[in-house]
Amino acid sequence: MRALRALRSLRSGFFASLLAGVVTAGSPLVAAPAAQAADIPLRDLADAKGKVIGTAVTGSKLTGTYGEIAGREFNSLTPGNAMKWGSVEPSRGSHDWAEADRIVDFAEAHGQQVRGHTLLWHQQNPGWLTNGSWTRDQLSAIVQDHIATEVGRYKGRLAAWDVVNEPFNEDGTFRPTLFHDSLGQDYIAQALTWARAADPGTKLYINDYNVEGVNAKSTALYNLVKSLKERGVPIDGVGLQAHLIVGQVPSTLQQNIQRFADLGVDVAITELDIRMQLPATEAKLTQQAADYKAVMNACVAVARCVGATVWGFTDSDSWIPDTFPGQGAATPYDENHSPKPAYHAIAEALGGTTTPPPTGACTATYGVTSQWSTGYTGQVRIACSGAGLSSWKANWTFGAGQRITQAWNASCSQSGAAVSCVNASYNGSVPDGGSVTFGFNGSWSGSNPVPVVALG
Repeated sequence: MRALRALRSLRSGFFASLLAGVVTAGSPLVAAPAAQAADIPLRDLADAKGKVIGTAVTGSKLTGTYGEIAGREFNSLTPGNAMKWGSVEPSRGSHDWAEADRIVDFAEAHGQQVRGHTLLWHQQNPGWLTNGSWTRDQLSAIVQDHIATEVGRYKGRLAAWDVVNEPFNEDGTFRPTLFHDSLGQDYIAQALTWARAADPGTKLYINDYNVEGVNAKSTALYNLVKSLKERGVPIDGVGLQAHLIVGQVPSTLQQNIQRFADLGVDVAITELDIRMQLPATEAKLTQQAADYKAVMNACVAVARCVGATVWGFTDSDSWIPDTFPGQGAATPYDENHSPKPAYHAIAEALGGTTTPPPTGACTATYGVTSQWSTGYTGQVRIACSGAGLSSWKANWTFGAGQRITQAWNASCSQSGAAVSCVNASYNGSVPDGGSVTFGFNGSWSGSNPVPVVALG
């Protein structure tokens, strides 16, 4: 852990000094409120502010582009499912740590911290636990052993644990669960105490959803934390999950963060995503970017808000579509791992500087490379002279009903005759004097005029 801290300190110090003078040229993304995120990864912007920018991950996917982005952009990882009780102890006394270990090992190899998630929750518990018939003393011993075993396994390696997850109903009453109903509401204090004994160095949190603004549920959480602090129960922080809807960031978010901080605990945005009704449109993406920035700004404004973790960084690894049919596009990257306006909004909230290139410095040229009776292959070349881009978006309007059927090196969408293409994650950078290309197949009928491409 000392080596990890040294690495983080080195990165943070270097990029803090770099940020003092960085100016990055870039073309504005349509739907982004400001021009362009800097070429500095999110994690280094966050390090420079002393904040966490994390992501939930699936351990088996930590290879290729997914792994490259997870390692480059984030300074903290949360196992999305790998540390839940049902995953680690599917049969009583028989543990499976492979997926959780993979995530922790990846994080340590990339100088990242890990947030443990979660020890006690009313969902995703093993069948042997939920179907058992336990006395109070038996269940208490089982819970204590579970916490001691899992927290103890990663002792000294995890920055924080979500010890108790979602203990409240919407009206602020305690949620009826196996743990609450069998052990009483003091199960929370007991779990925190057992977790502290298993790893005195990790931060202990209570985590819940719909507690981002000031309301009955967040007030119940506030009163619980206040009571635990007064009783001397080990509690280091609260997690505000922040599974939000576009256009609905609570106006009292910063006020709520501050009141928890005033209790003497840390606050973390633990599961941030901002979903929308599909399909995604530029207007919705614009609002989503503003919402992400509002959440990040609220956290940055409060010293004891340690940072934010997005609940999956790419739409291809998001829980939203399966849980909320017809909704999605909730994360900072699209399904092709290309950054969305939300990504740039996060960067700006963390202090990324943006500067558009001089007018005419970067241009896009459309060409048809081959054509047949009903289809054709097209290519767009983006070139810069006198400035560079750190990402780009190309827009045009077809004049004769052409339609794109497949694209490569870019993520393209078409609405009517209007086409919009955004760089893939690996080719967003166009240096001064350099160029990139992307291509596509399309259909045509009658004529195939060449449109004018604008960099948005």
